[in-house]
This record gives sequence, C-alpha cells and structure tokens, in this order.
Amino acid sequence: MRFGVREFELALMHRMRDLNPGRVEEALRDMGASRAEVRAAHAHWTRLAHAPRAPKGAAALRMALGPAPYRGSRPVGSLTCDVLRWPLPSWPGLLYEALLGPGGELWNQWFVRPSGPAPSGLEPWTCVVADLAALPGAVQLEGPAPHHWTVDFPSGGRTHRARFVYGLLQRLDEAITSGP
Repeated sequence: MRFGVREFELALMHRMRDLNPGRVEEALRDMGASRAEVRAAHAHWTRLAHAPRAPKGAAALRMALGPAPYRGSRPVGSLTCDVLRWPLPSWPGLLYEALLGPGGELWNQWFVRPSGPAPSGLEPWTCVVADLAALPGAVQLEGPAPHHWTVDFPSGGRTHRARFVYGLLQRLDEAITSGP
C-alpha cells in the first residue's frame, strides 16, 4: 500500500474523529472514503512510525506529502528551527506545518494559517490554535491525548474551551470552572 496525501489526511482524521465524528464523517463522504480506509491509513501510519527501517520525522512527512512547497526558519528562544509546510486538499487556506529542531528532529506538527485574518466565526476545521491563542485572556492547556491542544478563553461573560487536534479546531465547549 502506497502512503500518500490521501492516506495522510485519513490518518489525521482518525485522531480528529475522537472530538468531531460528525465532521469527519462528512469529510469521508466528500472524499468517497470509508471508515475502513481511515482505520487502514491510521494502522499503516502507526506501523511506519514504529518500523525500524521506515523514514522518521520530516522524512516520513516528505514520503507521504512530497517535498515541502514552503521551507523556512523560525527562532525559538535561542535556537533557530526549520519550518516545512504543505497544503492539504481537505483543509484549503491552511497549511500543515512541521517544526524541526536543530538536529532535524520533528518537534511539532500541526495546522497553521499562512497569512490573513482569522475567520470571523469559530467553525470547526477553519480555526487554528494561533487564531484563538491571541485572544485577550486566552490560556493554552495541554490536551488529553497526543496531538491534542486546548485553549480556554473568555467570551460573553463565560469561559469557553476550544479543543484542537493537530492544531485544528474540532469542538467548542463551555469550560467547566471550579468555584471559590
């Protein structure tokens, strides 16, 4: 089985299904993909991640997605990291970004907005972590699983919790806050 862009998208959707199964089902219908394909893509990607001779990190992403159309650098503290970005058909207007440490190891991978303003609404699959993290009072929290992020932010007198997978908004909930 070849592992390309379609399979990579399906593997991402496998993790996204935890928080937004309805949106994933809609995307699968649009792609003409089945749940079995999602499971197979996820299993294949997982096997590649653990296979001793398979490419790792950025090399694995290049194997699936091809050469990165964007390559740049970003300062992170006193270090300069390489940045690779790919467009993915299921998420137009966003790019899938890999941040590589000085030794080339993959430090982070998630969706980013390459330029332009954040969308006016908080629609799943249109917002990225940076869109909400910049809001006044926003607090980033660790997610409950790998590649999950959470951002709590105040709005309308309440605290809301945005849940992200691979940096892409999946669901918006009212945050449960403990009282005094």
